[in-house]
Amino acid sequence: MYKSLLCLRYLRTRYIALASIISMTLGVATMIVVNSVMDGFSTDMRTRLRGILADVIVETNSLDGEPDTKDIKNSIQRAIGDDIAGMTATVEIYAMLSVQYGSQWQSKPVTLIGIDPETKATVGPLAQYLEHTKDNDIPNWELSPEAMAYRKEWTTRAQWMVERWNHNPPPIEQNEQVSFEEPVESSEPLPAPKFANESETASPFDQTPKPKGTNKANPTVNPFGEDLKVSAFEEKEERDPSSPLKGRVYIGYGLVSFPYEDPETGKTETFQIVKPGDDVKISTVTAGQPPEPTHFNATVVDLFKSNMSEHDSSLVFCNLEYLQEMRGMIVNGEKSITSIQIKLKRPEDAAMVVSKLEEALPASKYRVRTWEDKQGPLLAAVEVESAILNVLLFLIIAVAGFGILAIFFMITIEKTRDIGVLKALGASSNGIMSIFLSYGLALGLVGSGVGVIVGLLFVRYINEIEKAITWITGRKVFDQRIYYFPEISTHVNPMMVFWVAIGAMVIAVLASILPARKAARFHPVESLRYE
Repeated sequence: MYKSLLCLRYLRTRYIALASIISMTLGVATMIVVNSVMDGFSTDMRTRLRGILADVIVETNSLDGEPDTKDIKNSIQRAIGDDIAGMTATVEIYAMLSVQYGSQWQSKPVTLIGIDPETKATVGPLAQYLEHTKDNDIPNWELSPEAMAYRKEWTTRAQWMVERWNHNPPPIEQNEQVSFEEPVESSEPLPAPKFANESETASPFDQTPKPKGTNKANPTVNPFGEDLKVSAFEEKEERDPSSPLKGRVYIGYGLVSFPYEDPETGKTETFQIVKPGDDVKISTVTAGQPPEPTHFNATVVDLFKSNMSEHDSSLVFCNLEYLQEMRGMIVNGEKSITSIQIKLKRPEDAAMVVSKLEEALPASKYRVRTWEDKQGPLLAAVEVESAILNVLLFLIIAVAGFGILAIFFMITIEKTRDIGVLKALGASSNGIMSIFLSYGLALGLVGSGVGVIVGLLFVRYINEIEKAITWITGRKVFDQRIYYFPEISTHVNPMMVFWVAIGAMVIAVLASILPARKAARFHPVESLRYE
């Protein structure tokens, strides 16, 4: 009974022990927060990587691809047919994306992936990553009614601007900047638009080469002529300007959107320079040796947003057959591909499936990997960082343990007389030792318990805390332009919390063993000799 009373008395009155409790609390809370953030980051990244890639990927060793697509699929079916839940063929190549905004061009390097949306949706949640497609819908290459209405609107406006310019171009001097302001309305009806040196009317979107639009009285270049059409790109065949092009793409959200801060409200908003219905230009290389540059225009069908900035700012998905045609990958009716993505019924069997496919497919032509193997360096880097952080943070708890050790040694020296009195009254050495061990356990229990509560609360409101720190400091703590995700992702593992708390209590008890043994060895006569 006296042991419990002394432990509680020391815990309430010894304020020096508060330092050990605080250090233990901070150590436990920090480990919980860091592990939850790292686990959340790793879990979300794995989920999104797997959703984009699929469980197993069969890749050709050449970017030119392999033409015997049916033979490849038949070989895969024979080898692992019972394990396949979905399969799709793709063409993956590096390219340059060019977007015209106003009169300026913006070009970015991208990874261009030719896909069939219907089969791609069977190996990953493609519809979930498309901004204007419902999760339950099967993705396709058709423009939505809203996108078609938007396309017709800007096409009509472009046609009106061309007619306005040809009818009444503004007088400007040579090298003077062209004004794009609308001219004053005139009561005279607009004549049919004519191009220079032509006697017949022509469509402003007529794609046949002709001299640039000029005016004899004012020889200026028409900014809405052939070199700066609002549609931005040339087409070889005549077509309805409002109809989408043969090339269709899902374009990464990060490629065509930019965050900016509103000077009035101070809030950061996203500015989008391309919408579904707009046209973009893609430059890549053809198949064969040596590769030749090739360019084609495509209509944006939807925006791809996986909330993983690395993919949203680098991926462009194109309709597979058109990309194969533009790269010259269709020979005698045979369509070449560069990879096949496979979704398994049991993802945990991926390693076994890879072994079977390596035996069934020639290694000289194909390489078989799981999605984890393909993203191995990135996943390994996250695991190494998590392990190093755990070791460093564990040292914080170890420091708290050394604090408990020092405090207990001070208590044994200070309480030498009390220990002698207890022993003179009949307390055993084991009883004295258990007082200090119980005291250490109490410090560890209180410190780890408070640390768990603080850590879980911090994890729960970590994004709100990040916003508050950003507001106080005026500097963005978690910038989505740098990191992979738009917000801090967390995942609390109950077993991790349990073992962190247990580890903290064990360290506290171990730190109290040496002082407890020293106190237990005190002789009552020696302890009271100088009192």
